[in-house]
Amino acid sequence: MKLKFLVFSLLLSVFTFAQKNDVIKETKDSVIVEIERLGTEINSSFHDYAPVITANGEYMYFTSRRPYSVKEIKRNRESMEKIYEAIFDDVDSIWLDPVALPDPINIMGRHNSNIAISNDGQRLLKYQDDGKGNGDIYESILEGKKWSKPVSLGGVINSEYHESSASIAPDGRTIYFVSDRPGGEGGRDIWFATKTYDGNWSSAKNLGNLINTDQDEEAVFIHPDGTTLYFSSTGHNSMGGYDVFKSKLVNGEWTKPINLGTPINTEEDDMFFVLTADGRTGYYASGRGDAVKNIFEIRFTPIGDESGPKLTVFSGTVKDGKTLIPLGANIEVIDNEKDEVIGNFTANSETGKYLISLPSGKNYGINFSKEGYLFVSHSFDLTNDSLSSYKEVKKNVLMNKLDVGSKVILKNVFFDTDKSTLRKESKNELSRLIKILETNPTLKIEIGGHTDSRGAAEYNLRLSKDRAQSVVNYLIDYGIPKDRLTFKGYGKNEPIATNDTEEGRQENRRVEIKVISK
Repeated sequence: MKLKFLVFSLLLSVFTFAQKNDVIKETKDSVIVEIERLGTEINSSFHDYAPVITANGEYMYFTSRRPYSVKEIKRNRESMEKIYEAIFDDVDSIWLDPVALPDPINIMGRHNSNIAISNDGQRLLKYQDDGKGNGDIYESILEGKKWSKPVSLGGVINSEYHESSASIAPDGRTIYFVSDRPGGEGGRDIWFATKTYDGNWSSAKNLGNLINTDQDEEAVFIHPDGTTLYFSSTGHNSMGGYDVFKSKLVNGEWTKPINLGTPINTEEDDMFFVLTADGRTGYYASGRGDAVKNIFEIRFTPIGDESGPKLTVFSGTVKDGKTLIPLGANIEVIDNEKDEVIGNFTANSETGKYLISLPSGKNYGINFSKEGYLFVSHSFDLTNDSLSSYKEVKKNVLMNKLDVGSKVILKNVFFDTDKSTLRKESKNELSRLIKILETNPTLKIEIGGHTDSRGAAEYNLRLSKDRAQSVVNYLIDYGIPKDRLTFKGYGKNEPIATNDTEEGRQENRRVEIKVISK
């Protein structure tokens, strides 16, 4: 009789599991929303929750109470919280089986819960308790394929009170987090802090009573566009328990939160909502009538001409130009109009992979640098919001060592049309060139000016020469000896792209440096 009951229970659980995997579909405004419980490749029969993803949706980290130790697995007993990593297989469109992260991320005998992952997947925030029930937010860095020992974010973010969730903004410097410290609106509130250029955190600020209520806000997530905030709250007239809300940053102010409504929110607790950079796929944790929390996938399919979030995801690999060995290059993101660095990132030293989220509204310069190499730069003008919808730009960067004959284009050196006067946006790029010349005091270089094919040959030759000389004059003004610098105008004689398109002509209009001697 017991065996029959066991078989019946197993069949019932399989049937129930299948029912829970049915797709819930609803059309809201101009978007079709589909929700589906992820299968056994992610969810277990124990609590699985707090999914966080990289901006491209390639990696997911989540917290699970599934059996972990040999004894727990043998007895099928719930474990303490552990962090798991899953990789999405683009070929078969499935999540591969998750793997528990090793020590020092998952510390035995402690609750370990992931909180946030940076857009590029190189920084992990986790909740780590001290064994006595008190916990803080810690940060770990992906060094090659290994996570570093987590380090506390310090006293500005961590307090004697409870900090439970956080999210890293696309600039990599601002962190939104949840705390029940005094000075808020009541219960748990959302706060934020920004790391200054000297490496210190600014004072934590409360997001105010438009976002925070006298009840609890939790599970904060800032989208890669940098202007859309998602969070869960028991306030704001939620449908029941925690609901997911959305607010936009407009002219420096957060808009009144909007309840995402059905079918996303239920009478259960709906939390930990995250969304890919393209705005098409989200994940969150919900009970939805279950005894355990599960992770669900939410698919958003626009109806009509929907351009998606206003941002550009710039990604690829960084490698040595000759050996193709991956390089852990430093990456600076510059606001060209303000002439200031607004973000610092690092390509993975094992794979060379990088990913940067560039919200619309700025003119960006991107610089890749590595000791012993010529820097490589790119630029993206995303100041015109009406023309800036979601885009993905993949660029594999090859860096050349400081060898004789090596060349690099100064893509963030700018001139006014038909003029040779350097624009102020060129300062950051030329500062990097000055640094290379100062670090390598015997290095001699040639500055070469180039144009596209339009206009008279004599005019182009003169303009390209004048522009190259302007760069040389700038370097001399900043202390670089004149005998280390030469310049030459090549006019339209050395194109690197077609002159039949505007894009090609733009590539041909360039200033280039070449190593003459070391």
